Amino acid sequence: MQLQLDDVALFARIAELGTLSAAARERDVPVSQVTRSLARLEAACGVRLLHRTTHGLSLTDEGDTFLAYGRRLLDTTAELDSELTGKISGPSGWVRVTASPLMADCLIAPSMPGLYLRHPQLHLDISADDRIADMARDGFDIAIRSGSPNSDTVVARQIGSYGRTLCASPDYLRAHGTPTHPRELGAHRLLANSVSPSLNRWALADPEGPTELQISGHTRTDNTALVVSLVLHGVGIARIHDLAALPLIRQGRLVPLLQEHLSSPPVPIYAVILQERHRLPKIRACIDYWAEWMALGQTT
Repeated sequence: MQLQLDDVALFARIAELGTLSAAARERDVPVSQVTRSLARLEAACGVRLLHRTTHGLSLTDEGDTFLAYGRRLLDTTAELDSELTGKISGPSGWVRVTASPLMADCLIAPSMPGLYLRHPQLHLDISADDRIADMARDGFDIAIRSGSPNSDTVVARQIGSYGRTLCASPDYLRAHGTPTHPRELGAHRLLANSVSPSLNRWALADPEGPTELQISGHTRTDNTALVVSLVLHGVGIARIHDLAALPLIRQGRLVPLLQEHLSSPPVPIYAVILQERHRLPKIRACIDYWAEWMALGQTT
């Protein structure tokens, strides 16, 4: 069987994206070129790999089998290339990363100068989105996520952890007063998350009282990074991810509130990788650096 690796790679993207036209747009080539690549692959295999109907594409049984082996072939080739080039010039190439806007802003962005200094042949392609991406379909190498991943198709390495701190801006506190007990929060403008109910349950530290405070919010948003901006602009009070909160507290731009009354158990931060890609040197280099960067950041 005479296979061209580029045809195999293109077939994998067709399967992930679901249409020939989407694969063509991604490569910025005519659809006819994608069609010829698929035809070469089917001729080399001697079987039909895709069902093409007016409703779209679907894998044949042979196509499903070929996709599994093709992905392993591509990953092994990428791993070999990365290992060989890495021994000469260090980890290199593009690494596609997905993270929430807050994690991208507070972890990835400030760590990049040091990462590039250590590994100048690396290049990051970053997608900042609060939605949970499909890593295989969207072609991501690393996803930065909080909480424990529950899929057996990925490898997750903990690179750090974080808590949350209740904060307000000095301007807000001058205008509305400073709460001294959780029961006073009902009279304040609280910021809530509109899509993650768990973020609106604030754990209380008093062992003899209620275990949590459920808030509905004076203002709501689905974007965790926007919460930080809203608090900085004096819109209200919110529990903020410590990666964002602690630097702003040190700068005097935010004020921590009710620290002795609210509980904030650490939440792990994971770098999530597809099983077949976690050994690639360029991916290991990023994850090792972020784990080191977070460890140093947490001790300063």
